[in-house]
Amino acid sequence: MSLICAITNEVPDIAVVSPFSGAIFEKRIIEKYITENGCDPINGKEMKIEDLIEVKTPPIVKSKPPSATSIPATLKTMQDEWDALILHLFTQRQKLQTTRQELSHALYQHDAACRVIARLNKEVAAAHEALATLKPQEGIGASIASTTIPQPAIAAEAGGIATQPVEKTGMSTDVIQKLQDKPTLLTQERKKRGRTNGTVTGLSFHPTGDYVLSTSSDKHWAFSDIRTDRLLTKVIDTAEVGLTTAQFHPDGLIFGTGTDDSHVKIWDLKEQSNVANFPGHTGPISANSFSENGYYLATAADDACVKLWDLRKLKNFKTIQLDDGYEVKDLCFDQSGTYLAIAGTDVRVYLSKQWQDLKIFNIHTTLATGVRFGKHARYIASTSMDRTLKLYAVE
Repeated sequence: MSLICAITNEVPDIAVVSPFSGAIFEKRIIEKYITENGCDPINGKEMKIEDLIEVKTPPIVKSKPPSATSIPATLKTMQDEWDALILHLFTQRQKLQTTRQELSHALYQHDAACRVIARLNKEVAAAHEALATLKPQEGIGASIASTTIPQPAIAAEAGGIATQPVEKTGMSTDVIQKLQDKPTLLTQERKKRGRTNGTVTGLSFHPTGDYVLSTSSDKHWAFSDIRTDRLLTKVIDTAEVGLTTAQFHPDGLIFGTGTDDSHVKIWDLKEQSNVANFPGHTGPISANSFSENGYYLATAADDACVKLWDLRKLKNFKTIQLDDGYEVKDLCFDQSGTYLAIAGTDVRVYLSKQWQDLKIFNIHTTLATGVRFGKHARYIASTSMDRTLKLYAVE
């Protein structure tokens, strides 16, 4: 079996092996590399020429040293130049790989920064709009305050203490009945405007904070205005199956719903249409959550697993298999998209991209029903059927 140099990919004249990486090298080339860089070219560990171990091979008969003007001397010079070129190419490949990784990381950070800037611009615009609507009201209040309105009590103070009615007649039965009837009537009108024929199974607030999305077992999803208490639209599912979950995308233009028949559906809010479907689960969908950068969607059902979907490619790229019989009731990404929390039989935290479980909390005595991250993921809050709220933080 021939020995091959890890740098030149050729059979070495004098073979040596690195004790740190176990790779084979041509002695003259690796000595030049160590002299210039002082480390193993394979794993980057610090190494000296004395650390090299020579491999015993059959001796090669060489010709006498050539003179400076002979053809062998020219070939020797060309060999030295070739060795230097190979070393240079090897170093450049390593630098190119490092530069690619740094560029990928920088592009990811730039994309995240653009999203944050866009969101801040939207919040600033909303604040300016709210301020513009408040200014006319302040003007009205100032004009009212500047207007002198005669007050009987103040006018009477010139002649003594102002007289006030002191007779107490009490509230009659008619007055009390009228006070009770009005709230009942208003409640009935509100229920008529947003009534569903089934149980509400999911709620999600729009990023603007003005609207709420709800799903129901009556096969409909509804979009309502919180401030005016009005139902804006109500749409039936395309497959006419019961809906189980609701979750807005971070940009607020699309949202996801789960169904009783194991499907996850993506909807366009403006068009009010179903634009994508994700099959693959078994049993009704129990939870779904979008990552903050908007690239990924995590879903869970009654099949004891969590599936991760790439919204750019519309496909499942990872499945986290949980213990048999594990129930998932809620999913949540933190604001940076670094962590994913699962609430159900217990509370678990996973590291995104590697999808490794970092911590499992068995503090609740019964099923955990919800989980959320605090600011900058400094703590986690969970709720449970044991009627308790638990907070977890690093000590």
